[in-house]
Amino acid sequence: MPEVKETAERFESKINDKKRKEKERKPTKSNGVYLKAMPLRRLADVETIKREIEAGNILILKVSPLAKKSVADVKQAVSDLYEFAKSIDADIARLGEERVVITPPPIRIWRQKKSSEEEDLPTAA
Repeated sequence: MPEVKETAERFESKINDKKRKEKERKPTKSNGVYLKAMPLRRLADVETIKREIEAGNILILKVSPLAKKSVADVKQAVSDLYEFAKSIDADIARLGEERVVITPPPIRIWRQKKSSEEEDLPTAA
């Protein structure tokens, strides 16, 4: 029976770790949720962005500073951020050609699907 007890303790420890991580991600009055605009200048900025999302902040990233240096680095950074967002149940979406928005859980980005009728309408631009 010691094996059952060890398994139960490991299971309880995993549950407590998960609860602690969820509590850390949830904003409180003291830390709040901020909407931050940040430039993506180099691949090393990805780690800072991840910490901001884990802290519960919403980020709008301008990717053009890095794109001027290396399009491959932009693809790598966005791919890394997409995988990260997926792993923590965050959300990520493109805003035009130059920007990406990332939201922490449980915030979701609304996406409207265009009907075939809307696609045929002329725009004001």
